[in-house]
Parts: sequence; structure tokens; C-alpha cells
Amino acid sequence: MEDSIQPSAVAANQAFQILRFGFTVAPILAGLDKFLHLLVDWDKYLPSTANDVLGGHGHQFMMLVGVIEIIAGIGVFVKPRIFAYIVAVWLLLIIINLLMIPGYYDIALRDLGLALGALALGRLSPK
Repeated sequence: MEDSIQPSAVAANQAFQILRFGFTVAPILAGLDKFLHLLVDWDKYLPSTANDVLGGHGHQFMMLVGVIEIIAGIGVFVKPRIFAYIVAVWLLLIIINLLMIPGYYDIALRDLGLALGALALGRLSPK
């Protein structure tokens, strides 16, 4: 019975490759966009209280976030077993941040799905 629920090695590898591609490309593109603002004004995803704590340097902080996301994306490509879990934690921190801003609960829910995908990538990654 146990064998009937396990995916084939080919299917597991395909799932791994799809997740690795997604968790490489998406963080790199999101990180780059922290500098370009082509997709969205990322600064609005920072609660005003956080901007106050940062001394009004929320934009610079979001640029640092962009650098971290680019590094995370590259890390997932190079060492997916390690960086998949780092990305999952990163996404959980983003979720906490989003829950502090009214009107962004839908994005927090989406990021929960992404965090679960990152955990799946970590589990599927070769040792």
C-alpha cells in the first residue's frame, strides 16, 4: 500500500525542476523590480510603523530586500535543499508583514501557498 502513494522518481524530479525554476526566477525578478518598480510600487507593502522605525528610509530598506531576494533566487538554483527552506522562512516573514497592513490579506494568503511550495521544494531536493 505504501508504494502506491509514492510518486515515481521521474514525476518527483519533474516537480522538483518546476519548483526550482519558479523559486529561482520569481525571487530574482521580484528583487530586481525593487529597483525598477515596473510591476508595482513595492514601498506600499511596508507598514507605516516599519517606515517610522526605519527613520523614513523604507525605500532603501525595500532595496535591501531586493538584494536579499536576488541572492535567495540564486541560492535556490545553486543549493535548493538549503535555500528552499530559507525562502520559506522569508515568505513567512513577508506574511507577518502583510498581516500588519489592512487590505493585503489576500496577498498574505497567496504567499502562504508560495511558502508551502518552497517547503515542498526543500523536501524534493536531492541531498
